[in-house]
Amino acid sequence: MTRLIYVDDSGSVDHGGLIVYGWVEVSPANWRVMLRTWLELRKTLFAEYGIHVSTELHTTEYANGRRDIASSPPARLVNATTGQVLKKDLGREVALRCLRTLGECVDMRVGAVYRWSGRTGPDYAQDRYDVYRELILRFDRELAAADSFGFVTMDGDDPHYRAAHRALALDSRHLIEDPAYHDSKHSQWTQMADLVAYSANIALNRYPGNQFGWDWYADHLAARDLDGGPQPG
Repeated sequence: MTRLIYVDDSGSVDHGGLIVYGWVEVSPANWRVMLRTWLELRKTLFAEYGIHVSTELHTTEYANGRRDIASSPPARLVNATTGQVLKKDLGREVALRCLRTLGECVDMRVGAVYRWSGRTGPDYAQDRYDVYRELILRFDRELAAADSFGFVTMDGDDPHYRAAHRALALDSRHLIEDPAYHDSKHSQWTQMADLVAYSANIALNRYPGNQFGWDWYADHLAARDLDGGPQPG
């Protein structure tokens, strides 16, 4: 067993368009080291911003200022006149702290795949499952070439993802088991994968409202990505 892979998706069933899967991965031997590094970051975020270690860091919410995550933000992130927290500034500062931590972890790898879909609703969902199936085939081929084994963990509990794993030929598959499902609210690893998927999404889907993060993936994650950036899937 050489690869523990944590995957999350980014995109909108209602609006269609871009489908993204991002992931973080470590070897079992480095799992404790990476988790300790991330938990030390979370302790720092608590000390500096009042963001509790158990608070879910769901990137699309906090980076866009849609959620209060900090109980004691620094004064520079509070409007001196109104006393209101500058939630977008705070969220993007926190995201950059998290990205720098991931980018500095030499024992970890990240990656992302994407596809553009012109469909919405169930049709978009089917396109999303197709991209996931191709990603699983890719992982299995890579593991077979290295004569090693891997295991995937997904955010949520969507049963459709099991089908991609069970379609692998049992006699030759190197990606073992169905995906494990972890709710991102309770998993630091899926929150890391969420940040990778979000960063890949806004790197590809460049509209003015997300210009703040267009270069996040290139600046902080590309060095940990063996492909150098998101790949068509």
